[in-house]
Amino acid sequence: MGPFNKPSPISSVKTVDFGPFLDGSDKQGVANAILDSFKSIGFVYLVNHGLDEAKIASMFEWSKKLFSQPMDIKQLAPHPVSGAHHRGYSAPGREKVIQFDDGDSEGSMPVGKLAEVPRDIKESFEVGREDDNEMPNIWYPDGILPGFKEACLDFYWTCHEVEKDILRALAVGFDLPENYLVPSHSRADNQLRLLHYPSVPTNVLKDANASRIPSHSDFCTLTMLIQDDVGGLEVEDPNRPGSFIPVPPVPGSLVVNAGDFLMRWSNDIIKSTIHRVRTPASLESGDDAMVPSRYSIPYFCGANMDVVVDSIPGTWSESRPKKHLPISAREYIMERLAANY
Repeated sequence: MGPFNKPSPISSVKTVDFGPFLDGSDKQGVANAILDSFKSIGFVYLVNHGLDEAKIASMFEWSKKLFSQPMDIKQLAPHPVSGAHHRGYSAPGREKVIQFDDGDSEGSMPVGKLAEVPRDIKESFEVGREDDNEMPNIWYPDGILPGFKEACLDFYWTCHEVEKDILRALAVGFDLPENYLVPSHSRADNQLRLLHYPSVPTNVLKDANASRIPSHSDFCTLTMLIQDDVGGLEVEDPNRPGSFIPVPPVPGSLVVNAGDFLMRWSNDIIKSTIHRVRTPASLESGDDAMVPSRYSIPYFCGANMDVVVDSIPGTWSESRPKKHLPISAREYIMERLAANY
């Protein structure tokens, strides 16, 4: 490969104004921009996304209130031992976030070294839809954090409305009917996660393999992420495995990324990119410095569990045959959930 044919690094995740899709003034242009970003790096910032800013601020306040509680209080709604039941509170170090297809990207290590380096410096609380009998929610007893349950459920369903708009945009980008993907997500088989990364000394994260959350890809359809202003999220450059690009906070934005299920659904046209959370670039010098607490709220969007997906029309042809067999969301998601605990 000659010097002028080497893959160039991607300098940043692109920002797309979602407003013209929502108001109908340029649906195709917005849809194309989102899909192009998903094809190139798997991530996009959306601004003017329609998620109410007051509700976002309120949810962050609830998150801070929850995680400031004593550990014995937080443990009153414990995440079950089963990794297939993602609900309730997980203490730091409880979840084993791993990369399903463990490649050679920076951040991977022999299993024997996992105990030697901090790899999961976070705590979380997870919520699903209230009528999910297979994976029921786990709430705190009456009198503990009154109003928390109602706030979580309201935010959950507000996020679902934004999810449907993003799915409509993806369908338009694929030159399909606008509602092509929405019925497959009608049950909101989703997961709202409140995340807190406690403050730690900078030197704790100096090791190349240390992280607040290690390198991984999401395995749902897509993820909507709201970050505070601390930073630390990084995404792997698809053209340079092992090289990570900062995804700093952009005020008022949603960070949206494609998951493994959507990559498979798109016949691998869309990228589900490895990402991680480490020390913010602005704090990388000085061992005595403290990395401040970080709060984030990801909303993982999954297809209805009983939906069986095949390659999206237009993503395969005689010259580019289907790479995957049809699979149900239930079969795919459950094997991935179980691998994380």
